[in-house]
Amino acid sequence: MPRRESPLQSEMLQGTLDMLVLRTLVLGPAHGHTIAHAIERGSEDVLQIEHGSLYPALHRLEDRGWIASFWGTSENNRKAKYYRLTPAGRKQLSVQTTRWEQVVRAIGRILKPATE
Repeated sequence: MPRRESPLQSEMLQGTLDMLVLRTLVLGPAHGHTIAHAIERGSEDVLQIEHGSLYPALHRLEDRGWIASFWGTSENNRKAKYYRLTPAGRKQLSVQTTRWEQVVRAIGRILKPATE
């Protein structure tokens, strides 16, 4: 029987994806496929973004007013939905980045205590 993620794990993963999407959009508007590839390339393919996770995240971020969408034409001349960072999203990215850095430092202190 597979183990299910705890609510905390799920929330952390969701929040991490949200932060990565917001960070990607700092570079400019992009459609979902480009966002996923930018995260994958930026992580040297350590992070693989599934469409089943990405699109709900994009809708959630849009519902919160952190990103906005518009229709445009993709590189291969097809209609595509693009997303851009809003001022509220830029502020949220700053908040999430600060929190992420605190969590990373805290985990680092546990993994490598100064007394070792």
